[in-house]
Amino acid sequence: MTRPTSRVLALLELLQAGGTRRVGDLADRLGVDERTVRRYAEHLVDLDIPVRSIRGRYGGYRLAAGYRMPPLMLTDDEAVAVAIGLVVGRRAGLVPDSSASESALAKLHRVLPARLADRLGALLAMSSFTAPLRPTPHVDTDILLTLATAARDRLSVALDYTDRQGRTSARTISPAGVVAHAGRWYVATPDRTFRLDRIISATLLEATNDGLSVDPASAVLESLATTPWTHHVSVRVAGTADDIERRLPLGLAIVTPLDSSEVRVELRAERLDWVPALLAGLGRPFVVEHPLELREQVAALAHRLGRSVNASDLSRRDAAFEDRVQPVLDRA
Repeated sequence: MTRPTSRVLALLELLQAGGTRRVGDLADRLGVDERTVRRYAEHLVDLDIPVRSIRGRYGGYRLAAGYRMPPLMLTDDEAVAVAIGLVVGRRAGLVPDSSASESALAKLHRVLPARLADRLGALLAMSSFTAPLRPTPHVDTDILLTLATAARDRLSVALDYTDRQGRTSARTISPAGVVAHAGRWYVATPDRTFRLDRIISATLLEATNDGLSVDPASAVLESLATTPWTHHVSVRVAGTADDIERRLPLGLAIVTPLDSSEVRVELRAERLDWVPALLAGLGRPFVVEHPLELREQVAALAHRLGRSVNASDLSRRDAAFEDRVQPVLDRA
């Protein structure tokens, strides 16, 4: 059974505060029972960390006198890479527990040598990251690690899964890999993909998987592009597949070459109101094959754009601009 490593490290953090900590108090802080605390303490001993068991009414656990975790020996480049990775990972929604990045940064700052910790603190205090924080669904870290382990060791996994209609079912899957995309985690299998935030529980099985020939990232992107939403959009676009794919968000559509100068773009959408602007943004001639409703929305967008650049409007704006700018030029 995989140990919850984060709680084992949390026990070490509590013991490093000093003194003897009663087992009951540690269990309350960690949210586990006393038997589990003892198992975590044994795991720390296995890692050569000198945890001492104190017997008696006021007994518990403490670290050996004088023991301190050694400084984390990172170069400047390595420390910057770790810190920026934690910040960007949280902002991109790829860290299962958003508070874990902040606590990890705090621990990193404490164990780095003083000079490097000071410089790294300056970097984080004076840096701006323009990617906005986005609300992301919660992903259980243990589930993420279980699926990754299953993919590496080619083991099957038993899932309790809730689909997008809210229906819960038990499944057995053969993970090929886990994929982070657009702030969500997915697990790819030879048959389909699953969102990790919809997985209630995941249990490793002894059954093995052989011959998994699935590229996890490609499988997830194709699955997202073919999800059966309300509308199936098909559009012929002038251009090559490589050119058009670069102009589309990853996982949004499937691009199929028709000949050397034209491709078919297919995507699924619950609503069509955003699709005309997406097609206009390609900057290439296109023909809507279906649905017919999309043709009407494209025509409506073209009409609105045409009105916004009416020649008379432009001339009036140009005249108003000159009236504002000329006094400034006269004073220059």
